[in-house]
Amino acid sequence: MSDKFENRADFVSAPATRFAPVTPSDSADLSELPKALYIGIGGTLVLRGADGAAVTFTQVVGGTVLPVRARRVQATGTTAGAIVALY
Repeated sequence: MSDKFENRADFVSAPATRFAPVTPSDSADLSELPKALYIGIGGTLVLRGADGAAVTFTQVVGGTVLPVRARRVQATGTTAGAIVALY
C-alpha cells in the first residue's frame, strides 16, 4: 500500500501509527511515552505524567482520546477501561 507520508517526520500531534493495549499498574510504567490515550470505557483515570506527577481525570467519557503523554496508568483509582496507548 502506498503511504504519501512515509518520508515525513513523526511528531506528537501527528496521527498515531502504532497502538498498544494498556493494563493499569501501580508499579510498572508504559514501555514508552504515548502521544495520547484512547479510553474505550468511561470512568476515572489516574495517570503519572512524563514528569512522574500524578493527576486524576474524573468522568472521562468512553470513546475519548486524551492528548496526554502518560508515563503510567495507575491501577488504584482507575475505573475507566479498554485503554489503548497511541504512538
